[in-house]
Amino acid sequence: MKNETKLQTESKSMLDNLQSKIVSISNPPDPEVAEKKPRRRFTTAYKLRILKAYDSCAKPGEIGEFLRREGLYNSNINTWLRQRDEGVLHGLSPKKRGRKAKTVNPLAKEVARLERDNKKLSDKLKQAETIIEVQKKISEILGTPQNNNGETS
Repeated sequence: MKNETKLQTESKSMLDNLQSKIVSISNPPDPEVAEKKPRRRFTTAYKLRILKAYDSCAKPGEIGEFLRREGLYNSNINTWLRQRDEGVLHGLSPKKRGRKAKTVNPLAKEVARLERDNKKLSDKLKQAETIIEVQKKISEILGTPQNNNGETS
């Protein structure tokens, strides 16, 4: 009798095991690609707090345990230590990625306007000089005398 119950128990456990395998085969894993995690950003306050805790680690293996607990790499700590030692506190805050914004010179509009005016006046001067040259040639052809300032008398 004991052997029969033992046999029934074993066969039932084998049957349950087999059923769980069938269920796992019928439900294959999701082939969907997981969404990429966003880049982690650390505040200056967090970095300074972590460096303070890192400096307080004294026992062997305590640093590794601390880094695993915080989910950080040794390279993060080394970078932050170097930045702290250089006194670059603003360097401890995350840097904005991408192109730098162009600084707008407040006098740029005025300079552009003055350059346009200068070009207009230069064109007018060139036109006036051309007219004066033509008048000189005409007076030479007609034989009319000229004053020193270019006017005919």
